[in-house]
Amino acid sequence: MIFEEKTMKSEKIYEGKILNLKVDTVELPDKKYSKREIVEHPGGVGIITITSNNSLVLVKQYRKAIEEFIWEIPAGKLEVNEEPRETAIRELREETGYEANKLTYITEFYTSPGYCSEKIHLFLAEDLIEVEASPDPGEFLEKKIIPLDDLSKMLDRGEIMDSKTIIGINIAKRYLEGK
Repeated sequence: MIFEEKTMKSEKIYEGKILNLKVDTVELPDKKYSKREIVEHPGGVGIITITSNNSLVLVKQYRKAIEEFIWEIPAGKLEVNEEPRETAIRELREETGYEANKLTYITEFYTSPGYCSEKIHLFLAEDLIEVEASPDPGEFLEKKIIPLDDLSKMLDRGEIMDSKTIIGINIAKRYLEGK
């Protein structure tokens, strides 16, 4: 038996600046029908930014969806026709005031594939050059350089709740241990 769901009908409910919402009617493998609410998102990047002393650069932002301040690796949304590497270069500069002489693609992953198409492309930024930060209008963030040991403790205490950041810290730990 093939467990794929066949889309019978798709209805666009909302079109926004950063996401769209649609409701698909699908035929299930048992020939019954169901509805799927889907958030369409263009995807984004996350940048594991490692300083010369093996610390990571994180940014703290207020996130309205959870009504909290949260620590994150630098990240941002893919713009139309923009390659993930270009997004990583742009977002690193905008959010941290750094450029990287070495920018390495690491992996990509879906954030929540049960209802959302968002895919994050993860990069490792090293050999940093300090430049002027230029956050987007309406973007307010605090940049902090945090030693990897402190980040591990923050993870243990539940102070870092963002999935791309948790993944990024764990990749950074493995990467730096292998150096």
